[in-house]
Amino acid sequence: MSQCVIRPATRDDVPAVVALLADDPLGAGREDPGDTEVYDTAYDRVAADPAQHLVVAERDGRVVGTLQLSVIPGLSRRGATRSVIEGVRVARGERGSGLGTELVAWAVEESRRLGCSLVQLTSDASRVDARRFYERLGFVASHVGFKLQLGD
Repeated sequence: MSQCVIRPATRDDVPAVVALLADDPLGAGREDPGDTEVYDTAYDRVAADPAQHLVVAERDGRVVGTLQLSVIPGLSRRGATRSVIEGVRVARGERGSGLGTELVAWAVEESRRLGCSLVQLTSDASRVDARRFYERLGFVASHVGFKLQLGD
């Protein structure tokens, strides 16, 4: 298997990233790859914010993974800066190859480089395998997360 490159996502990567987000039972119900305008607008907002790091993993010219790393300064924890990992996805043919581990390791190291003292993430409670994956990487399920859906 050829080397994988993790790099910042470009506008040209948006359709591939959306396809990855939509390629599972949860994503299939909330993503609409045919509505490109909404994703292009979202990409522009992410790209304009220096605290947002949307990356893709590319192998042989194909996008095979993605995640978004958000850096959040705060007052709690003695003024700690934390990062949040969101939207981790690996292409079907790459699952089990170690690419997910590589992506998360990149996010942790980038968080360190950016001065974060804590990395956090959430995983849907129904994603049992994903939760085991994150625990294997050293993440601790220390909190209960809550969400409030606003609008559609």
